[in-house]
Amino acid sequence: MKAILCALVGIAPVFAQPVPGNSASPTRLVVTVESKAGTQAHVGPADVMVYQSDHRVPVTGFDSLGPDRAGLQLWVLIDDGDAMTLGSQIGDLRNFIAYQPPGEQIGIGYLQNGSVRVTQDLTADHQAAQNAIRLPLGIPGISASPYLAVASLIKKWPATDHPREILLVSSGIDPDFGAGPGNVYLDQAEDAALRARVIVHAIWFGSAGHAGHSFALINWGQIYLSELTEDTGGEFFWEQMVNPVSFAPYLKRLDQEFSGQYWLTFTAKPPAKASFEKLRIGTEIPGVSIVGPSRLWLDPIASRRPTG
Repeated sequence: MKAILCALVGIAPVFAQPVPGNSASPTRLVVTVESKAGTQAHVGPADVMVYQSDHRVPVTGFDSLGPDRAGLQLWVLIDDGDAMTLGSQIGDLRNFIAYQPPGEQIGIGYLQNGSVRVTQDLTADHQAAQNAIRLPLGIPGISASPYLAVASLIKKWPATDHPREILLVSSGIDPDFGAGPGNVYLDQAEDAALRARVIVHAIWFGSAGHAGHSFALINWGQIYLSELTEDTGGEFFWEQMVNPVSFAPYLKRLDQEFSGQYWLTFTAKPPAKASFEKLRIGTEIPGVSIVGPSRLWLDPIASRRPTG
C-alpha cells in the first residue's frame, strides 16, 4: 500500500481513442497488483472492476507484463538541487539498474531550470546507464520546478508501444511556485503524465541549502510528490523528514511493483468532448488491490493506432 502523508489532505498513450460515432473505445493502460500477503496474486479479467466516472465499464483483458518486461522504458531523474549527501545512494541506484531485465530501456537525467539535462538517453545498455549517474550539483533551487521538468520530459518523450515510467529522486520542493495548495506546475506534470500514460514513482531526498531544513517546504514537497505518484498510479517512498539510510529497500519494493504490473484493457465510454474522466480500478479478491491512475484522458475526436 502507498505511504500516506499525515499532512496530506486528502503509460504509453491511450491505445485507441474514441472516434465520432463510436459508442465505446478499447483502452489499455498499465496497472499494478498489490497483495497484502506479499506474494504474487493470481488475477484474471473477470476479477477486475473498472469504473469510469462511477459507471462500470467492461474489462476485456488483463495480461502480465512478464518477468522480462521487454521494452519497458524507465527514466531515472535526479534533482540537481538535492543535497550532495545523495552520493551515498548512488551505489544502490547503480545496483538497481544493473539487475533490471536486459530488454528494459533506462535513461538518466538531472533536473535543472525547469527541464531535464540528459546524461544518458534511453538505452538497453545498463552499464552505460549506471555510468551516467553522478552526484547532484547540490545547488539550492537549481531545478526551478521539478514538476515543470517532469512535464517537459514527458512532452518530448516519443510515443511507443511499450510501458513508460519515471523514477524521480527529489525533495519535491518547488522553488518557482513555493509552498501551499494549488501548485499549477504540479498540475501540469500530473496532466502530462496522465495524457501520455506515464507512471511516476518517487523517492524523497532532502534539498541542499535552507530548504533542506525548512519544515514548511519539506512538508509541502512531500505532499506534492505524494499527489504526483498517487494520481499517476506510482509509488512514493519516504521516511518522514529524514533522509533514508539506504535506497535499497525502496528499490527492492519498486522491483516488486514492476513484477506485479499488468496491461489492463477495458471498453471506455467516450465523453462528449476531450476531457479527463474519473477512473477507479479494483477487485473483490481478499487482500488484493489494483493500483492505477486516478483519471483517464479521452478524446472523442482523435483516432490513434492501437499499440502494444
